[in-house]
Parts: sequence; structure tokens; C-alpha cells
Amino acid sequence: MLAPFGLPLGTTRAARLCHIDCPRMTPSPLSQRIASLPQAELHLHLEGSIEPATLCALTMRHGLARTEEEVRRRYAYRDFAEFIEVFKWVTSFLREPQDYACVVRDLAEHLLAQNVVYAEVTLSVGVMLLRNQRPEANFEALLRAAEPFERRGLRLQWVFDAVRQFGAQAAMAVVEAAGRCHSKAIVAFGIGGDELSVPTAEFRAVYDRAGEIGLHRLIHAGEMGIARRGAHRPWHRSHQRSFIDGPACGTKNPARDLPRKQPQDGRPRPATRS
Repeated sequence: MLAPFGLPLGTTRAARLCHIDCPRMTPSPLSQRIASLPQAELHLHLEGSIEPATLCALTMRHGLARTEEEVRRRYAYRDFAEFIEVFKWVTSFLREPQDYACVVRDLAEHLLAQNVVYAEVTLSVGVMLLRNQRPEANFEALLRAAEPFERRGLRLQWVFDAVRQFGAQAAMAVVEAAGRCHSKAIVAFGIGGDELSVPTAEFRAVYDRAGEIGLHRLIHAGEMGIARRGAHRPWHRSHQRSFIDGPACGTKNPARDLPRKQPQDGRPRPATRS
């Protein structure tokens, strides 16, 4: 039986320091124990959670029925560029408030099945605006769909997300949409997309405005290119997939330099996940 990196169980430095008798441990009881604990999902995209069966229901609703096999083939992307194309295709079937409600109900059932009691869900409001939808109407439908699951112990909070390549003006529209919703369930504003397309500095006023209306601030880093030290320093990072490859990473992780200011408004501070 092997531990990570091919080392025999019980021979890792951590095991020796902690005096753990690793050969007597089996992964199954530990996995079961972890799975039995209440879980928190801290970085989850609503649109990225759509199961093939759910998407099939949406395509049928809009008269463009697809089989699950067709959907699964489309989901088999090979790189970030293909992922973006799949994302655009999937979200093209989110056209009305009830479509978003359908996805939320499906997601909430899956989260409860995994013993999740708290989730911060990213919502691509920038895409809604691009498609001339009303984010307020979509969000109201989301909240109504989530209510029965809150009574079952699942608390959903929301991150309004802009698309970087759409530019600062479009991102500001996402922030203002969050303000119009007047909901404490919206805990943060973020930006995703092609981080090589528009310099981060161009969004300074957008993030300042998000802070003014009481939102925490996130930014995706490392999905395309390298997340450079200091490039996104004023805000929390998420999706740091390429971060460890950056030139700033050595013995010190720049993410540890990020400010950890506690919120003054009573809202939970969204955490980041690599």
C-alpha cells in the first residue's frame, strides 16, 4: 500500500513526527468520518454545477432537446479555451428565471446529499447582462427556489461575478445589479474569465464601488497565464490553478500576504479555494 508520491505508509516525515501508526489506518473509515461531518462549499459556480440530466431538461424546455450522451460529449473539454466554449453553450439555455430556479433546486439536492450546510455560489451576472436578462428577476427566482432547502439546513450565499474580457463598464453594471437586489444573501463581487485580456488596474473603481455597497471582493487568478505576485493584491483570490508556477512562488506563498480584514457588517467573509 502506498502513500502519496509513492512512499510506503508510515515513512513520511509528517507520520514520523506525529508518531502515527499509518499501517494500521485504512482510508475508508477516515473518508467516512470526514463525509459524516457538516461540509462547507466555498467556491462553486452555479452554471458549472449543471448536471447533464438538468441541462437536457433545459434544452427540452426551450425546444432544442439534447440527449445526455450528447451533453456528456460536450462536457469533455480539453483546455480552458474549450471550457469557455462549453460554458457559453450551457449558459445559452439559461434564458428565464425559472431556468435558474431549476438549476438551484438540482444543486441544492446534490449539496444536501453531500452533507453540505453552507455554500458560497458564484453567479455569472455578467453573462445575464450580456444576454439582456434582468439579474434581479433571476436572483429573485433563485432565492425562492432555495427557501425550502434552507429549512432543511442548507444556507446558500451568493457571489455576483463579472467577466473580465467584457471590460470595466460591464463589471460595474454587475456591481450595480447586486446593489439593486438589496439582499444580504449576496456576500461578494468577483471577476472571472480571461485574465490576460484586461489589466486588473482598470477594475479599481469597480472594486471600490463594490466595497462601498458592502460587498466583499474576489478575483480569479491563475486560470490563464501566471498569477503574478502583487497583481491582484488588494483582493482575495480564487481559482489559483497556475499560481504555484508563478515566478513569485518559492519558499513563501504570496497568498499569505493578502489582508484578512474581518467584516464589520456582520456578513460572513467569503473564503478562497485553490
